[in-house]
This record gives sequence, structure tokens and C-alpha cells, in this order.
Amino acid sequence: MIKRALCLLAVTPLAWSQYCTAAKIRNVVVILADDHARKVTGAYGNRLIRTPNIDRLAKEGVLFERAYCNSPISSASRASLLTGKYPHTTVSNLLFTPFDDDKNETIAEHLRKQGMETALIGKTHFNNFVWWDIYKNGLPDHGFNTTIENAQYQEYIREKGKKAIPDSIETYPKKPSSIPEQLNTRYLPEASYDADAQGTFFANRAAGFIAGHKDKPFFLWYAPHEPHQPYAFPVEYRNKYDPEDMPLPEGSDEDDRWIPEQFRGLTDEQRQGIIASYYTSTEYMDKNIGIVLDAIRENGLEDNTLIIYISDNGYLLYEHRRFEKHTMWEEATRQPLIVKAGNRFEKGVRTDALVEYVDIVPTILNILGKKPLKPVQGKSFLPVLEGKKTEHKKNIYSFYLEDNFAMVANKRWKYIFHTGNRDLGIGYATGYGPAGITHFLYNLDNDPGETTNLAKHPEYEKQFREMQQLLLQHFIENHPDAANLPRQLTDEGKLAWFCEPRDIGAIPSPDAIPVRIFTPK
Repeated sequence: MIKRALCLLAVTPLAWSQYCTAAKIRNVVVILADDHARKVTGAYGNRLIRTPNIDRLAKEGVLFERAYCNSPISSASRASLLTGKYPHTTVSNLLFTPFDDDKNETIAEHLRKQGMETALIGKTHFNNFVWWDIYKNGLPDHGFNTTIENAQYQEYIREKGKKAIPDSIETYPKKPSSIPEQLNTRYLPEASYDADAQGTFFANRAAGFIAGHKDKPFFLWYAPHEPHQPYAFPVEYRNKYDPEDMPLPEGSDEDDRWIPEQFRGLTDEQRQGIIASYYTSTEYMDKNIGIVLDAIRENGLEDNTLIIYISDNGYLLYEHRRFEKHTMWEEATRQPLIVKAGNRFEKGVRTDALVEYVDIVPTILNILGKKPLKPVQGKSFLPVLEGKKTEHKKNIYSFYLEDNFAMVANKRWKYIFHTGNRDLGIGYATGYGPAGITHFLYNLDNDPGETTNLAKHPEYEKQFREMQQLLLQHFIENHPDAANLPRQLTDEGKLAWFCEPRDIGAIPSPDAIPVRIFTPK
């Protein structure tokens, strides 16, 4: 009755209408793509790709032009996203680091305590297998009442079976034996029809969860595997794009020192095949996102559901002459972010406010009117969504500690520090060996493609030092081990000390020896 009275007393009808609608937001659907480059989206200006469902969400919500992930690798980025903390604080930095459930509280745990039904459908990347034997009562659920991932899909296929693919249709090999095969240079579909494909299974399960919980507040973390390598798509999607139409960025001479060996022997034809596969996988993902968005609409939940579209990190499609994330360049760190919350925010808005992915957890809780999750290192950007502010942060930060990279950026400048004490890791070695301490400074206004490193140019010394100090100060204020920083180190030495990951138990398989365990000296 009080809400109704407030609405009737509103002096500005639109403002009070938005307030009253906002009060009804009670559900959250986070759509988390895997390796989706923002530039391969219609809403972000790509006229070749077909992403009508993501584009529809952008027309109905707020699109961020300058959102950044806090790590360009899946496990670290996802841990950061779920907690609102930087990777060095979650202590999930490496690809196979197990998520420490005792030291981190996820937003799902936080919301479940407050009565919301929670579900994770799709990719998880908690790496619990690393500590498989130490959990007396089974693996932790990290706050999710329902978890549907690959194991459930495989069980579904065993029970249902799959429609046979004719021999005349060549499909992606079960065990690719070469780098070109792994990268799907021949533009081959997976050995599934759409109805049997994993991506479709996850989308249908997400839609089913929405329908089954429409009468109770819920938090759904829907995480498709696409368009991650090998850029999977079902047989109905083959030949959707002509590889010859695929753009091939030129890169610059400065890229050559950093190109992993595995990418050097590819032909232009193979490179365009990779990009065609990626575009097709993205279009297939968009179709499945449509299934989820339709379920929200069909169950009458559009007015009271917060929808967020993001990707865990970006992807380089031959920018800087490579196919991966694992870098600090814009294509890997600058991310898609689209937010819709019923009619609470003006539709079709585009903002260039700087935001980080650590800001997403506090923003969700702010919109829901829930108590804050503590501790978090992000900051709610609700005032930007509401149009009350046009700016959010002056600087953003991202970290790839597998290769000891750290980055600070603002709208004009980007500074990257690299210890260079080993060649690039997890299969991306350059063959040139360790580079030694390396600094990068880019003017994003004049050089958006990041082709010219200004770090060694004397005329940019002042800007170089200012950005370096911002990065060092960030570590001092936010790194959990900062109190133990050796004071006698130079600034470079301090950054190198902070850039060594402290991850414990990070291993590539259950039978392997733990690697990259930090031991203070």
C-alpha cells in the first residue's frame, strides 16, 4: 500500500514509474559467454556477425563501451566475477587453481542466505578436482542449489542418444592431432545436430529453471561454452559464413617478439577458417541466448528480472597476429557488458564510463536492495545505469599472473608491466625465451590498435611514471600479501614481487605435480 501511495503522489510520473518498477526487481540472470570478443557483436558495431538476441538486449538496456575484465583467463576472471574481488585477492590466478571456498564467498552464497534460489548452468571452472580428496562431505556447491554442467549433459546424451551424422558431413575430430585441427582451421561443425548439442542443452535447462522458479526470487548464472576454442557449432550451422569474407588484421612489427610459436605457421586461408568458425560459434551461442531471453519473457518476468550479458574475457582474432586471450591488449581485456533491469533504466543507452568486472557483484546487490557482500573490492555503477552520473572510475586494472603481466588503464593511457622471467606459459611459448622486465605504454586515443609502445620514449617519461605508480599503489592497497612487501626493493622489484602468483595447488590434471606454488624467501 505504501509503494502504491508513493506512486500516486509522484510529481514526475516517469521518474516515479521507474522507481516503482525498480522496487519489483527480484530475479537475476547473468549470461556469461566464454571468450567472446566484444567486436564480434552486432550491438558493438560488427555488421558481418549475426547476434540478434544480444542486440535485442542492448536495445532494451544499457550498453557499456569501456568495461574491462580483471583477468584475461577463464578461471581467474570467473572467480573475480563471482566474488567482486581482484584475482590476487581470490588467489585464483592460474588456469587450474582450485577456487578456495573457505576464503571466498560468492554472490550465489550471499543471495542464497537471503532466500533466493540459485543455479549455475554451463561452464563452472572451479577446478575442484585439484582438491578432490580433501572434501569430507563432497565438493562444495559455492552457493548454487542447482548445478548443471558437462556431466549432466553427458548423462542426458547417454539416456537420449544422438541422431547419427551422415558420412557425407565431415565434423570436427574427436582427438585433434595438430594445432590447425585444434583451432578448427577447416571450419568444421561438431558431431551433433542442434537438438543434441551441448549448448542447446544448457540453454533449454536454463529456460526450464526459469519456468520452474517464476514464483520465487532466483539467481541464475548461465554460462555457455561458446565461442571458446574449438569454436563449436552444430551441423545445421556449417557454412553460415564464407571464410574469404573474414577480416584479417595486419598487426605491427612490435607484435613479432611476442607471437607464440604455434601461430606462426598458419596460412591466411587457415586464419580465415579460424575466424569463420569463431563467428559461427558466436551466432550459435546467440541463438541459445535467445532461448533464455524468451523464457524470461514468456514467463512474465521481464519487468522484475535483472539481466546482465558479459564474457569472462575477450579474444584476439589475429589482432597482434595471434588467436588467444592471455594478453593485456584491448581485444583480450575490454569486454562486452549489457545490463537490463525491467523498465528501471532508460532503454538503448550507450555509456563510455570506465567499469571493471569486480564492480558487477556490488551493482547486482545494489539493484536488488540486498545488503553488501563483504569484503568486495568493486564499486556499484548503479548511478551510471540510472543516468545520475556519466563517469564511474578513473582507472581500471587487469592481471594475467600466469605470465606475470599487470595492467592499469584509463580512457587515454594504458600501462603494462611484465616481469619476463619465463617464456609465455600454458602452451603459448614464443621460443625466444624470457624477455626480462618489460614495460608497455600506449596512448589509446592516438593508437587504439596498440601498435606503438611509448614506454622507452623520453618525452613520455612523466606519463610512464604516473601510470606505474598507480599500478604499484593498487597492489599496495589491495594485495593480501602487501604487508610483507620487502621495502628495500626498487619500484620494478616491488611490481615483480606482486606479479608472482601465490596460488596453491594449481595443477593441469588430477595426476600431475602442482606447479607455480609461491614460496616467500
